[in-house]
Amino acid sequence: MKITIIAAGKIKEKYLTMGIAEFVKRLTPYCRLAIIEVDEERMPENPSDAEKAKVLLREGERMLKHVKESTYLVVLDVVGKQASSEELAEKINNLGISGKSDITFLIGGAFGLSPELVKAASERLSFSKMTFTHQMIRLLLVEQIYRAFKINRGEPYHL
Repeated sequence: MKITIIAAGKIKEKYLTMGIAEFVKRLTPYCRLAIIEVDEERMPENPSDAEKAKVLLREGERMLKHVKESTYLVVLDVVGKQASSEELAEKINNLGISGKSDITFLIGGAFGLSPELVKAASERLSFSKMTFTHQMIRLLLVEQIYRAFKINRGEPYHL
């Protein structure tokens, strides 16, 4: 299975990069994982709605360049559907069984994703009603993908 994470912005905090690297390493036996970072647009101070829309559009265009037409596209969206770890594991398993072995997750920048990206998605996923930084969500996502593979293989998982 091939899983791609496309994210706006770079991870700056060392503790996050170390955590992400650890789960990327742990995922090696289970899937081919690629993380693609696109430049995050600078938002002006006190942006208007039009300025926000322009920034999201530019970030979205850069992200879409990396999305394969045949992939199952999941956008991480605060108003998306919430899922348990077991439900995510089942979704990944069912996609593989149905022949969709290429899954792409999109993580927007500080202001989210453009409406065009959300429309292009096969699914919208929310991690919580709480707000997390987009950098932290990247760590949570790779951990949950790893957990999903452990669940699907009936392997124990404890940190």
